[in-house]
Amino acid sequence: MKRKIMTGATILALLSGTFSSAVLADTIDVQNGTQVYMNGEKINMTDDSGNPVEAFIYKGTTYLPARAITEANGNKVTWENGSVYLEKTAEKNANEKDYTKANLVSEAERDYTFELSDNVERTHVTFYNRYGIELAADLYTPKNIDKTKKYSAVAVAGPFGAVKEQASGLYAEEMAQRGFVALAFDPSFIGESGGKARNVASPDINTEDFSAAVDFLSTTDYVDSEKIGIIGICGFGGMALNAAVMDTRIKATVSSTMYDMTRVNANGYFDEGDSEEVRYETKKTLNAQRTEDFKNGDYKRAGGVVDPLPDDAPYYVKDYYDYYKTNRGYTKRSLNSNDGWNMTSSLSFINMPILQYSDEIRSAVLLIHGENAHSKYFSEDAFKQLKGDNKELLIIPDAVHTDLYDDKDKIPFDKLETFFNEYLK
Repeated sequence: MKRKIMTGATILALLSGTFSSAVLADTIDVQNGTQVYMNGEKINMTDDSGNPVEAFIYKGTTYLPARAITEANGNKVTWENGSVYLEKTAEKNANEKDYTKANLVSEAERDYTFELSDNVERTHVTFYNRYGIELAADLYTPKNIDKTKKYSAVAVAGPFGAVKEQASGLYAEEMAQRGFVALAFDPSFIGESGGKARNVASPDINTEDFSAAVDFLSTTDYVDSEKIGIIGICGFGGMALNAAVMDTRIKATVSSTMYDMTRVNANGYFDEGDSEEVRYETKKTLNAQRTEDFKNGDYKRAGGVVDPLPDDAPYYVKDYYDYYKTNRGYTKRSLNSNDGWNMTSSLSFINMPILQYSDEIRSAVLLIHGENAHSKYFSEDAFKQLKGDNKELLIIPDAVHTDLYDDKDKIPFDKLETFFNEYLK
């Protein structure tokens, strides 16, 4: 049903809440019963007094009430001196995704690469880091733990580009079997953890992720806040050392099969690209990609472990393939098992080296590396910078880099247990 009304009075009343004597000669059609929906939900259109208002058609164009539509979108509208002011409010629309929050999935969708011991309980938990990003984690505890007591605890992360259903979860599960409370977490921007720009890493934020895990553990009722350590695997071995520099609450640190991700991004493997010219060309390429990403509104991925594997692939790439691309270590949310990091993720690592103050770590450190690992030089060089008689480098005979991801015959868990028992006291 339509009805005719005068143009000037209606339009100005809708915009300013007042009537004008300058009434136009035209008329408009008011469309009765027009239903307006936002994201599938009907909007009840009213004025500021709660009276129903309706859409109208003028010269073939349909107009909707500004107040009703703006407020339905979670924003604010005001009128002043004949002008309309639209203001975005701090409160999010109920249908707008909060990218700081974790991207939780069902238990059935968590494709763990290891078996859970009958002697261990696993509980999914979340907590926030200092940048407001919600991290997703699995908390491993001994079965039937007496929560009236206080226990030593460890936080575990890595490898770089892996998720908690892989090596970090395996380490945490084993430490729980040995009486520790152990937390395996997904770093910011990957896995189930939050962060809007997915599949990106940061030397700062990923170091902070360890401290956020310490926040969580230190406020858990049955954890002794003076007995907390951390374990970093692969690229998160370097992050763990960096966290130990910063966070004095960390009493002991284990870095297993460590990478210094800032060094390898700046210098290439084995420091073969350690020159200003090589870095400049790399930065030119990555910054050109930044421009393309901005144009496209999305981030180009660098690709995970190469698949199919070329015959002439370096031996360490074959090691990665054997873990990430086979049933041994594949998971659907692992970056290395799938499409990899964003291409531009490397930029901050080139420019912001970690471990600059590692010689100031006062707490205990245990570096573990395989004798035949291509990455052994990272641990050897890091160990040279450490000071104090509570630092140790342990080389595992006949082990390659990925053996220390999941091979329980080569990962020295007895040594880890002894180390943490000695220094978390």
